[in-house]
Amino acid sequence: MSKKQFIPFSELKDKKAIVVDSTHPNGLTLSHWRGAPTPDALRDDTSAAIVLNAIRENIPGLELPYVTANHFDIDGFVGVWSLLNPELALEHEEILRQMALIGDFRELDLNHPLAGEALKLVCWINARERELFYKPFAADNMEEKEAIQCVKKFEYFLPRFKQVLKDPDWERGAWEDEVGDVLLGYRTMYSPATKLTRHPEIGLIVIETPEPVHYYALFSRTSGFDIVLACYDNNRYELEYKYTTWVDIASRPTLPRLPLAPLAAKLNTLEKNDRTWTCDAVTETGPLLRLQGDSLNREEAYDSPTQREIYSSSIPVSELKETIVRYYGEAYQTIAPKYNWSWKEVKALGQQE
Repeated sequence: MSKKQFIPFSELKDKKAIVVDSTHPNGLTLSHWRGAPTPDALRDDTSAAIVLNAIRENIPGLELPYVTANHFDIDGFVGVWSLLNPELALEHEEILRQMALIGDFRELDLNHPLAGEALKLVCWINARERELFYKPFAADNMEEKEAIQCVKKFEYFLPRFKQVLKDPDWERGAWEDEVGDVLLGYRTMYSPATKLTRHPEIGLIVIETPEPVHYYALFSRTSGFDIVLACYDNNRYELEYKYTTWVDIASRPTLPRLPLAPLAAKLNTLEKNDRTWTCDAVTETGPLLRLQGDSLNREEAYDSPTQREIYSSSIPVSELKETIVRYYGEAYQTIAPKYNWSWKEVKALGQQE
């Protein structure tokens, strides 16, 4: 592969580039975004995995001299870095794939021999991103939006990642606090304090655990599921569509997202306290249904449940679970899982609700 250069997304109007974890007609797209024109032979669950597949196969188009993305996140960063450092990327392929899974889907699996090292790298990026720049989605409220602002993040992390990849302990001071939080939550997720109920026919997993934990711990038990109902002590609840249904994953078929508003309305008829069940649109990356959900901005909703207040409901946990399982059981009764739902199809199903 020829040597490449990272360029801002805005320069695509004048230059052809490899477009990672985004879409644009002026170049080669390597992205798991819904409807992205990624070559079928390369498809995978994360954009970084698609990039690694492309490097391994040395596909036509990799000779383009530029690489870009329209936002910064773990998955996109790993993909961009891999194209700039293809030999190193293949040498560390498994840890990079784990980073993308943890960063994008929050599915930490410490049974994988490299997941612990990948977690350190993910948390290093998280820590430095918070310390030196802005949190994910915070650019929504800035004058210069994400596609412009994220360039500074890429310029910082791209030259520094190689050393941390080779020796994560070099930056232990940055990642150890978050890794510790994740591991504490992970222990809770696998302890008798946590109860799981799986409903594979509707893609729902119910997690009953005493207190909120870090997302990487909470979603560690959710692989293969797309809707997570978290039930905490004192009737505190959150229901979320995972990012797995915002993108096109290749490992399994999925059910489409359905609007959360009808379910929120059902819960509001049962709710006896003075708070209201509200929800996000299904086009959000990880739409939430919760009491007073409209009080969260995108930045707060993306952050871990431990970083936001979750209010107590008057609805007993047994009734809430029964209502949600029955709702989705009826809603998905005539819908079969499949690969590559289009947004047009998802929105059309929503209009039938």
